Amino acid sequence: MPNTPRTPIAARLDNKSEFGKLQGTRYYEDAVYEKFSDHEMNRRYTAVRKKMTRLGVEALIVGGGPSHWSFGGGMRWLTNHWEWHAMAVYVLAPLEGEPTLVYSMGGSHIEAVRRAVTIKDVRPSRGGRFAEVLVERIKELGLEKSSIGLTMCDPRFKDNLPINQYQALREGLPEADLQFVGDFFHELWLHKSPEELECVRKAGEMADIAMQALVDRAAPGVTEYQLAAAATGAVMDAGGQVNFLIIGSSPMSNPALIFGNPAPSSRKLQPGDLINNELALGYRGYTTQIGTPICIGEPTAEVRNMYNEIALPGYRRLETLLRPDVSFEEFRQAAQWFGEQGFQGRPTVLHGIDIVTGPPHIWVEEVAAGPNETHFEPNSIIMLEPNPITPDGNLGLFLGRTYIITEAGAEQVTKYPLELVVKQ
Repeated sequence: MPNTPRTPIAARLDNKSEFGKLQGTRYYEDAVYEKFSDHEMNRRYTAVRKKMTRLGVEALIVGGGPSHWSFGGGMRWLTNHWEWHAMAVYVLAPLEGEPTLVYSMGGSHIEAVRRAVTIKDVRPSRGGRFAEVLVERIKELGLEKSSIGLTMCDPRFKDNLPINQYQALREGLPEADLQFVGDFFHELWLHKSPEELECVRKAGEMADIAMQALVDRAAPGVTEYQLAAAATGAVMDAGGQVNFLIIGSSPMSNPALIFGNPAPSSRKLQPGDLINNELALGYRGYTTQIGTPICIGEPTAEVRNMYNEIALPGYRRLETLLRPDVSFEEFRQAAQWFGEQGFQGRPTVLHGIDIVTGPPHIWVEEVAAGPNETHFEPNSIIMLEPNPITPDGNLGLFLGRTYIITEAGAEQVTKYPLELVVKQ
């Protein structure tokens, strides 16, 4: 006799309504997922509840989805779940009591997610009715008249939960005080814990794997999208995830390329091409980034001289400033060196990494950082990425690596060499 799931609807799996309620089965019971320790998860929820108390909210609705800018955001940080079905799914974190994840799907999908996440209460959205499920849980907790915080699903573009979900919350909780709490998580992510730092280092290994795979595949006749495919396959085989792969190419003899292509195309590489790239790879929700110019064949004098005399020396000058006693403004001023040499560049010189790109953002002309953040801080993550461009605007060389700021300086977590890559 075949094994049967331990659920009263085992014989009604072809019934859509009943299938959506599936739980308590033996499905995926031997699946293996890496999870953070109980100590780490308790640290996170303690930090969240401490800030909730400061803001005067009794429950927090945290949205997160597959957006490049969020990579799951606070929802992932609190649950270990990475969403790819929906614009966003939501975790309810009460000031007191167990959290609840409202997941997009039911059936066997949700049974797998229950195995992967770090919380016990995972409920289906019933076909996208996330807010209705959240309202039910809030009423179970007796919080229907409380102050409820709504975090941004994507703090980079300042996107909140969709209007239909907000309206359903408003209608279902007419006496609740719904408060938009903005970028709730940046201050909680800025200083990484030891477990988080180990994931950052592992993500750095994924970035190196992706870069090596791209270099190995680069040859005349290979398309840009095949370079992306090579990097993707290598990283997934190593247990990582792709956040983005920006890869573009152009002839060095007649360049029209200042930065990689965010949509790698069907263009085939040719002898004498330059490949600009910026790759972002993840591990368990934490991303690192890397970029190194690649020449197919011998570099032109313009490319080699620009790299050896501008791109690499300028990068090294800025790298020495990655330490806690250096202010963001001091760093920004140092980045004017490229302009002083007669070159221009993309505006971004450096940015932080929370889970993905986050504050600080240091541009050639200005600095944007979190409240009261003025200097590099230990256990924070930054991406150094100057991108000098020739005065005529035709040739750029992107060079970037990811670092952990330490008490004494910085630890480079992407180890790929900084030399110009030449594929003969």
